[in-house]
Amino acid sequence: LEGLSAVRKRPGMYIGSTGPRGLHHLVYEVVDNSVDEALAGHCTKVDVTIHDDFSVTVIDNGRGIPVAEHKTEKRPAVEVVLTVLHSGGKFGDGGGYKVSGGLHGVGISVVNALSEQLKVEIRRDGFLWTQHYGRGDVLGKLEKGEATKETGTTITFLPDTEIFETLDFDYPTLEERLRETAFLTRGLAITLTDERERDEAGNARRVEFQYEGGIEDFVRYLNEGKEVVHRKVAAFEGEGEEGAVEVAMQRGNFLLCQQHQYPRRWLTPFRSALGANENAQQLFTRKGPAQGEGRQPFGGGCTRRVNRCCVRETQRSPV
Repeated sequence: LEGLSAVRKRPGMYIGSTGPRGLHHLVYEVVDNSVDEALAGHCTKVDVTIHDDFSVTVIDNGRGIPVAEHKTEKRPAVEVVLTVLHSGGKFGDGGGYKVSGGLHGVGISVVNALSEQLKVEIRRDGFLWTQHYGRGDVLGKLEKGEATKETGTTITFLPDTEIFETLDFDYPTLEERLRETAFLTRGLAITLTDERERDEAGNARRVEFQYEGGIEDFVRYLNEGKEVVHRKVAAFEGEGEEGAVEVAMQRGNFLLCQQHQYPRRWLTPFRSALGANENAQQLFTRKGPAQGEGRQPFGGGCTRRVNRCCVRETQRSPV
């Protein structure tokens, strides 16, 4: 199958399912592109809005998807990104992101393929650019609009009823995911607005997340309202030729955020080293009887969060 036909034929291969899980994954993929811009230092804000008709809009203030003519495809780069698999800017020849999440150049084209309608608006190169798509097909040329000094990308998409079992986005599910995304992307402001639900004054339901402490704040959030052994969160970070890592831990919660071309390469030995260390065992235990008298060591019941220690697995570009 050519183009995006394979995605529409076997959507589960790309987004996991055509149920609620896959539906919400569409939002994650668009947001991940904005997060990549933030990780690269070009984006500070992402706004996500669920509309009354179940369409979703994601707006960021990044650099905007390129609109210049693609060298080999001879059409606007944004059109190539939205209609050709593996054509995204994740790992370009010297110009891609050093680290990124999502489906690595596949995500936005998959969202386009599985949407009844998709509209992209780009603020870049001094103008507003707009293009429309339907079920992955281009519905019109890229239009050059009014002049603007702003930069960024706006994606509005309506999931396809021919593909998905339901279009009913669950607010708490998106809220939890975007909160974690904000924790894992230090300083990035993320808002979630649901126009389907309004208060007596007519204001849409809305929440905003921004955490300057990153995963250190995440650990505090996980332990909120709990009795902790140590009041201070132990946190450190480092970066080398093969990638970067951030670690934060307190009580029984341990988070590790990796930015690495081999996401799990160091996770197991790092966690094993902590588990084998006597001091680490004493740090990550419940207050109670001494070791050997019912006290749970590292890896026991009190460390149920340990499985979330690689909350964000990002990949470093091979270039």
